[in-house]
Amino acid sequence: MVKILVEYKAGQNRAESESFDHDALPDYLKRFFDPRGMPNSPRPRSSMGSGFVLTKDGYIVTNNHVVDGADAVVVRFSDRQEYDAVIVGLDELSDLALLKIEAEDLPTLPLAQPDELKVGEWVLAIGSPFGLDFSVTAGIVSAMGRSLPTETNDNYVPFIQTDVAINPGNSGGPLFNLAGEVVGVNSQIYTRSGGSIGLSFAIPVSVVRDVVDQLRDGGQVKRGWLGVSIQNVDKNLAEGFGLDRPRGALVVDVVDESPAAEAGLQSGDVIMTFDGESIETSSQLPHVVGLVKPGSQVEVSVMRDGTLRTLSVEVGALPERSKPVLASAQSSAENLLGLVVKNADQQTLEALGLSAAVVVEKVVPESPAAAQGILPGDAITMVGSSPIRSVADFDNAVAQLDPGQSIPLRLNRRGSPMFRGLRVPSP
Repeated sequence: MVKILVEYKAGQNRAESESFDHDALPDYLKRFFDPRGMPNSPRPRSSMGSGFVLTKDGYIVTNNHVVDGADAVVVRFSDRQEYDAVIVGLDELSDLALLKIEAEDLPTLPLAQPDELKVGEWVLAIGSPFGLDFSVTAGIVSAMGRSLPTETNDNYVPFIQTDVAINPGNSGGPLFNLAGEVVGVNSQIYTRSGGSIGLSFAIPVSVVRDVVDQLRDGGQVKRGWLGVSIQNVDKNLAEGFGLDRPRGALVVDVVDESPAAEAGLQSGDVIMTFDGESIETSSQLPHVVGLVKPGSQVEVSVMRDGTLRTLSVEVGALPERSKPVLASAQSSAENLLGLVVKNADQQTLEALGLSAAVVVEKVVPESPAAAQGILPGDAITMVGSSPIRSVADFDNAVAQLDPGQSIPLRLNRRGSPMFRGLRVPSP
């Protein structure tokens, strides 16, 4: 295990994850972090993290957020030897970085075999929390395959959740099993105080192997891309789509000219398997797709209109981050779903990127619509498999529903498509 020391130009901002307020430190720690220099002049800023030696010739693994934007990176070993490091590659989506130092015959850490770690196993973390070098903490694996929310909801890491005490300075350090093998790289904590509360997350070794190999070979990571927006399937949606239980990834939207569009995937399809791997929740799909080499041909099974179908998809490469006027607003009457809707005007349609829809004017309290969180202002584009272009379409579709039936509604809320499953009440 090594300590990563990072320096930034004067005035450059740093992410809060690895920097901390000197005044907020306990008195007995302040002497370790005494700020120097002229009080009114900008000075270079520094931060720190952890990492570990992957190869004898000097490849070092750490977190992307530890070294991203750095002007200088130094790797310090436990014997106090220091080496200047160069950044070989960064991967923001996995929060991994690969460094290189000029050295030979370095001691390395073995990587565990993927998929051998189990919930309840003891694990150890080594790092430099708050600059306290090479500290060891222990805990157990709380959960596997944990998906964490992101700004774009495209999580490409199935995190290991542990209760190991992880604090600022631990990021990028190894997580070990009791055999001394690296099972993950510590990356994030959930906290309201800035310190550990027993919720820490590590990148699993399966992701580390794949990302590091690509960074070492080409300096960047290429991921598979399908081109769909997805959500989870709840009980009502499962019944409406003909599933025996809530499972799979429900396709909410398909990107034009994407691999999914070329393969014939449609909004309302429920993806059950991808490349032979069963999809239980929507959070699984981005990681599974991301591991597939762009250009590969894979089979995708989907539930459509109660029938299981198999489609062939040529997986694309994940793009770099850089998306007739209807009649006047006529309102419907209240119905069994508890909704009053009106035709969407052209301004609303353009704002939402839709060609046609009805807009919810009112949600009846304690109705099926209210129970599923439908809100005034939501645009409805489909009821079941029926496209909705007008109030008349909506009324006709609702009139054909049977008591006790579960029906999926496709909505658009402030530009974000989604499904909600409503159960028609029995008389």
